[in-house]
Amino acid sequence: MNKHSLPEGSDADTGSEHGSGVFHPLEPLTADEISAAAGLVRGDIEDGEGELRFESIELLEPPKAEVRAFTSGDPISRAARVNAYRTGGIGVWRYAVSLSEKVILSKEFVPTARPMIQLEEFMEIEETVKSDPDFIAACEKRGITDMDLVCVDPWSAGSFGEPDEEGRHISHTFCWVRSFPEDNLYAHPIEGLNAVVDIKTREVLRVDDYGVVPVPEEDCNYTAEAQETVRDDLKKIDVVQPAGVTFSMEGRRINWHDWSLVIGFNAREGLTLHDISYEGRPVCYRASLAEMVVPYGSPAKQHARKNVFDIGEYGLGKLANSLKLGCDCLGAIHYLDCHIADVNGDPMVIENGICIHEEDYGILWKHWDFRTDETEVRRARRLVVSSISTVGNYEYGSYWYFYLDGEIEFEMKATGIINTVGCMPGECDKFGTEVAPGVVGQIHQHVFCARLDMAVDGDLNAVVECDTVAEPMGPENPYGNAFYVKETVIEKECGRKRKPEAERYWKFVSREATNRMGKPTAYKLAPTESLAAFHDPAGPSGKRMPFIFNHLWLTAYDPEERYAAGDFVNSSDGSDGVHSYVKKERPLDGADVVAWHTFGLHHQPRLEDYPVQPCISTGFKLMPNGFFDRNPNLDIPADRNKASCKALAAE
Repeated sequence: MNKHSLPEGSDADTGSEHGSGVFHPLEPLTADEISAAAGLVRGDIEDGEGELRFESIELLEPPKAEVRAFTSGDPISRAARVNAYRTGGIGVWRYAVSLSEKVILSKEFVPTARPMIQLEEFMEIEETVKSDPDFIAACEKRGITDMDLVCVDPWSAGSFGEPDEEGRHISHTFCWVRSFPEDNLYAHPIEGLNAVVDIKTREVLRVDDYGVVPVPEEDCNYTAEAQETVRDDLKKIDVVQPAGVTFSMEGRRINWHDWSLVIGFNAREGLTLHDISYEGRPVCYRASLAEMVVPYGSPAKQHARKNVFDIGEYGLGKLANSLKLGCDCLGAIHYLDCHIADVNGDPMVIENGICIHEEDYGILWKHWDFRTDETEVRRARRLVVSSISTVGNYEYGSYWYFYLDGEIEFEMKATGIINTVGCMPGECDKFGTEVAPGVVGQIHQHVFCARLDMAVDGDLNAVVECDTVAEPMGPENPYGNAFYVKETVIEKECGRKRKPEAERYWKFVSREATNRMGKPTAYKLAPTESLAAFHDPAGPSGKRMPFIFNHLWLTAYDPEERYAAGDFVNSSDGSDGVHSYVKKERPLDGADVVAWHTFGLHHQPRLEDYPVQPCISTGFKLMPNGFFDRNPNLDIPADRNKASCKALAAE
């Protein structure tokens, strides 16, 4: 994925060609700033058992008032959040450090916290398991003797009350075996064999063996080289922009059409967006994917623990891909490199971690006046800011779209390889689909939570719940056809559910600005991609993911309330997170409102999802709703695309 640590003294893509390399207070840390933050913590942290490691080093975002007052060219004060730990035991140090003053601002040790499982620890866990005598013996029982072909994936373990796991940082592993070194390992699950590892001490606590199930033998590879034939009847589609792109960049701030925003990135959330405005009017202060969890539906003991928080327990940012020109994105592409800290606190660059381009999006608006036989039509386009992360077997593509008409859309594209388990051929249970002889894909969900710090025409907003109501048939509705939208202002922090029978949506309205009709300017969120939850809230996994049981959570802004499932998710007890924030019942009308929107994918695997899954997608839209006084795109010029031609004209 083209990730590497920068050589000592390197200034590769740190912005050194621009002096400080930082143009805006909300830009992510540069490589030099990551090194400086790690150095401050190394010089302060006390000695202890085990190797010092870094979970994350990211920007400590300055106060909103400071950001609002900033103008280009002003001096910028920079600070960082640093989470560090030792391999000898559990517990995490949380630091805030000033990079401008080179001092420690705050320090806290959280004794029960476990950090995210680090990318560098993936192979350590696999090596630990594959060298364990009990695991080797269990493989031999299944006829597997070449341990070089065995693959062990480190899954987070949740909190299931196992006595030997208490007070440890645990990975509950799953394993597969390749037929040859380049084989698709997920075609050959070693069912019923799970090693439990202490990540900190690199110790196998136990090897759980639930009984031998034959390993599926059929190879099922997806690479071009593995196919008997590769079709040649698809003609090339080129995306060209001979006049160049419409957007411009100043550091990490992008300006496109009437949009302006700052593009951020960190190891946990990955791609983040900041200070989003249209025509200079603020819309959203910060937008990110703050959590995701993948709960599986099998009650079998070895699989009931599959409830992975891919953001809180692994981090989308550190697992981001290095994108390739002409493959992941087409057209005239601008890439941004992403800098994060490796496990040693050294800066690591993900080359081309963020892709920026614009693309045609069909008709923007059209009308034919049949009386005058005059037609007006305008083409739509959108700005795309994207990043793709690989979490074990799955790829997650995060796509933020900005449209000419003021709409913002987030789309998550899920692809990669379904998690596979084994069964006796033809004997798949009801909790999955047999996708090949003896290979099962289990039912599961992908639940995402977007954190949207709204700022519709300013920071003082309110939330209005909008339900469509049918007027009862009677004197005021004699024909039974009347219905209208009932609006209710939400007064204090809470969680809300979708209501499909009422076509429920929510408006974020300004308490400072009105439109030409005297109504508050607003943006609308409709929960069209929401999910029903099937885990019991009282179960060991349900307790740890309370955010999935509402489709919208509403809180008053607090810079320390950042994650839907809490700050430290590995082995968490479920007490921290957005469900606990709303218990404060802070007032929302006229407040600085943060919306937490839960949505996702309900996935019963299909045969068509194997051996590699076509993209499936989910997401949400933020649509202007009285934000403008009329259609804002009347000024788009009428144009005819001269590159278009009639197909088959020469045949």
